[in-house]
Formats: sequence, structure tokens, C-alpha cells
Amino acid sequence: MIPRHAVKLAREWGQIFRVLVIAGLRQSGKTTLARMAFPGHAYCSLEDPDTRFSATEDPRGFLARYATGAGVIIDEIQRCPDLISYL
Repeated sequence: MIPRHAVKLAREWGQIFRVLVIAGLRQSGKTTLARMAFPGHAYCSLEDPDTRFSATEDPRGFLARYATGAGVIIDEIQRCPDLISYL
């Protein structure tokens, strides 16, 4: 794997901010970047219909699953925009 400057920046910003948004074009490596920068974080994708339903119907309960303090990468969050209000 080629080292990326963005991984270092994401880690630095992750130490400063509780929420970090990685935005960009489709298929540009956003998920790969997040997973490389934060390998200890849980991962969930809101592309999965069941996961998205859970996040939509009970956002507090959904986020409580990841309240361990280790952090979570929430992929495809644009599919559940109301979830952002709970962050």
C-alpha cells in the first residue's frame, strides 16, 4: 500500500475533532482512507438496507451500539441524513 499524506492528516484531525467528514467523488478512496486512518474503529455502511432502517427508525439506539469510545466509521451517511443531527 502506498503511504498517503491524507492518512496522516485524517489522524491528526481525528485527534482534534469528534466528527470527521471525508467527502469526495465516487470511487475516489474515501472508505479506504477512513479505514486506513482509523483501523481500530468499528465500521458500518448505511448502504445495507437493514442497517439504514435501524439508523432511520432509532437513531439514538443505532449510535448507542457504537458508544464504546473506540469510534465508528459510518459509510454512506448521505443515505440517512437525519442521523447527522444526532451526532
